[in-house]
Amino acid sequence: MIASERFERAAVLGVAVAEEARRLLRFHLGDGEAGADGTVLVDVPYPDAAVMTALLDVAADCFGERGGSVEETRQAALETLLQLAGFDDESQLNSGGPGHDGRRT
Repeated sequence: MIASERFERAAVLGVAVAEEARRLLRFHLGDGEAGADGTVLVDVPYPDAAVMTALLDVAADCFGERGGSVEETRQAALETLLQLAGFDDESQLNSGGPGHDGRRT
């Protein structure tokens, strides 16, 4: 496999990981209020929590994120994933097409 094919596959995987993290967070978001610093607490129950943990571990390894603890490393990976997922109106991940409404299928 040539380098360009590996890069393309890695990019597709990265978008899939960011989209799945985004979907899980939106699904479990609820009506929580943002803190003073804009932080919103999202409770992700099992089994989705296990999927979210795996996604964050893969992302942390991929992005080279490091922290003082496993949780700090996962938090850094989450912040990077949220930037990639683009929680704004201009994001391609907010296309609103079929299968992008946050519902489970």
